[in-house]
Amino acid sequence: MKINIYNKQQITVGKEIFHLLATIIDNELPDAESKIWHAHPVRFLEGNPIVGYSKQKAGIRLMFWSGADFEEKNLSTRGGKFKDASIC
Repeated sequence: MKINIYNKQQITVGKEIFHLLATIIDNELPDAESKIWHAHPVRFLEGNPIVGYSKQKAGIRLMFWSGADFEEKNLSTRGGKFKDASIC
């Protein structure tokens, strides 16, 4: 499934936010490969996941792999193997 199809299948509010996120991410990472990974839109650079988003119970989650290194106080770090960080 392509990311634009995934985004269009969301409810109205989610659809608008997902479209905005996809546009910003695509503009900032023009060389990234886009695909649905673990049922969510994710962008990859050189085969490595970089950024993705998904709908969660708490809201829409924007996730950055290796995001723990950003030193951004608003990101929730989950540490672990990928040093991922997200905001919801």
